[in-house]
Amino acid sequence: MKALILLFALLLTACSTTYPNQNILNQNFPSVTGTSLSGDTLNIPQDMEGQPTLFLIGYKQDSQFDIDRWLIGLDMTGTQVDVYELPTIAGMFPRMFSTQIDNGMRKGIPKALWQGVVTIYEDGSKVQQFTGNEFPNNARVVLIDGAGSIKYFYDRGFSVAALNAMREELSNLTTE
Repeated sequence: MKALILLFALLLTACSTTYPNQNILNQNFPSVTGTSLSGDTLNIPQDMEGQPTLFLIGYKQDSQFDIDRWLIGLDMTGTQVDVYELPTIAGMFPRMFSTQIDNGMRKGIPKALWQGVVTIYEDGSKVQQFTGNEFPNNARVVLIDGAGSIKYFYDRGFSVAALNAMREELSNLTTE
């Protein structure tokens, strides 16, 4: 059994490529496709057209810690913005086990929230290369305007200052 677990861990890490972190401000978010835990296919950012949207992107399970802090901060400050969690998993091997991975996420996430959790498998490396995936435990926080242009980006964990900076940028978008 231990050998099987070790093989599984090696296969997961063997598919990983490290991309340097990027400054993606004022670029357009790449066109990618993902599936929500409720089973709906979303074309990102096209399906968000016309309104500001916040993406909380995680590359590893440990990113959930940052994502949860961002969600709590957004809730506690009463921030009104559409938010999508985007677990982004690159590589052929994870795609082969996408059903098991998604079912595992469904077990830990209330059904009422499944629509807002959109897993990106096939385009996972595209997103990771776009933002960079150094320090993969840190969530990538991406605020896009209604046209898909990135107006805020943060990839250094959670901080109140970062939350306030994102809220300021969101305020600028909603008063234009």
